[in-house]
Amino acid sequence: MIRKWFPVAVAAVLLVTGCGRPFVHRGLPADPLIRLREQLEELFDTPAFGNAFWGVLIQSADTGEVVFSHQQNKSFVPASNIKLFTTAVALLKLGPEFCYHTQVYGLGEIDDAGTLQGSLLVMGFGDPTISGRFNGGKITATLQAWAESLASRGVRIIAGDIIGDDDYLDDQALGRGWAWDYQTDWYAAQISGLSFNDNCVDIKVIPGEHVGDPAGVELNPVTSYITVNNNLKTCRHSWEEKWEIHRHQGTNVVTLTGCMALEGEGYEGWVTVHNPTLYTATVFREVLISRGIGVVGQARDIDELDKSSLADYQQSWPSLVSYTSPPLAQIIAVINKKSQNFYAEQLLKTMGTIFRGQGSFSSGVQLVKETLSELGISPSRFIMVDGSGLSRHNFVTPRQVVTLLSHMARHRFFKHFRDSLSLAGVDGTIGLRMRNTAAQGKVWAKTGYVDRVRALSGYAYSLDGEMFIFSMIVNNYTVPTSLAENVQDRACQLLASFSRQGAFVQK
Repeated sequence: MIRKWFPVAVAAVLLVTGCGRPFVHRGLPADPLIRLREQLEELFDTPAFGNAFWGVLIQSADTGEVVFSHQQNKSFVPASNIKLFTTAVALLKLGPEFCYHTQVYGLGEIDDAGTLQGSLLVMGFGDPTISGRFNGGKITATLQAWAESLASRGVRIIAGDIIGDDDYLDDQALGRGWAWDYQTDWYAAQISGLSFNDNCVDIKVIPGEHVGDPAGVELNPVTSYITVNNNLKTCRHSWEEKWEIHRHQGTNVVTLTGCMALEGEGYEGWVTVHNPTLYTATVFREVLISRGIGVVGQARDIDELDKSSLADYQQSWPSLVSYTSPPLAQIIAVINKKSQNFYAEQLLKTMGTIFRGQGSFSSGVQLVKETLSELGISPSRFIMVDGSGLSRHNFVTPRQVVTLLSHMARHRFFKHFRDSLSLAGVDGTIGLRMRNTAAQGKVWAKTGYVDRVRALSGYAYSLDGEMFIFSMIVNNYTVPTSLAENVQDRACQLLASFSRQGAFVQK
């Protein structure tokens, strides 16, 4: 459920907790490494987290020595740090040039009048990228390209249906342990063998012209697949503003309630859809009609049909049009820099199909565990249930994270992996963190967040160019999340400021 509540009280607690106090340099030892360790120990011993649990491991990639550790072998909920395992194993098993291929089959002959005497079937292979993300923001660009290609082949009418085939992956649309109240939100989009626009519809809401008027609602793509109940009114003052957007579970009915301030900025975001396969087929049918290609039948999910009649379509009928995704190196950058859950789950299930013959969460996880066991990570002590980390049933240790990152640092695909991570102060989920500090442009890392969990793991480069591999995970804190981020950021700044020659500058 998407919510906005006003007024919002923001507590200024940095000085109270001690997280805002400067490092004390009096009496620090002359040895730079000992000095670094003592400062890290002071940092992670911040009183604000006295009732929480920190797990930390920092290791030099150059020397192999442990710089700092705290509960490195304890299990923590990692949140989106689980994406490091999903994307690393994908690189190792599939390679950076791997691409998805989506096919559109014509289930019938095209006669001289341009009528396809049958249905169009869109066969998905788990591709998460059919959207505007790689098309300059044009959401339906791929579907429009398909329609243009069909028109160029002389197709004027589709006598049958537009069928979406999602059987490449299984039908478990949500991960184990995902909260029920996430289901409207983009970060809990349903998983499907055939997907479109991150399995969301873009929604823009603006206040009405006068107090009491309904708010304005725009959807992109404009589609009959979504029904909007707009009970959202316009109120005068920002302090009155309080609204919700909710998709009713198991439906594509979206209800807006509450009030939006007359002079407010409105809202631009996303709402998930139910049954992404039927959504894709519906929007494709609408695109075909808008292009002037008539469609006699309806949009269909293949699960509604007698599959025995379609068993040999790949051998019997030609692929009329297709789509090839960007390479995996670009896909994992979306997963790690943007922390895109949907992409991560699609990739996990894809690996399940390719290497285990079943496109399920469990098959993908089995492959990940078997791969990690080759790196010395015991499968029995590594708990993974989804590919994104949205579930609170995942458990990893900082040692396991650093072991994975150390292996990737020595692998020939390291640059692809490292560059998929956010760069401090530059891009991704830490693009606004550590700006104008020693860590800016020198820390590549993956964030992780679910309620009361904050994680940061990756690579940091010192003043000497030494690479440190780190994992910092905190669970069960009760202070604002910004304080956990403050501790992590200052630790990264210490690493980026470090020199074994003794030149140490903390910005």
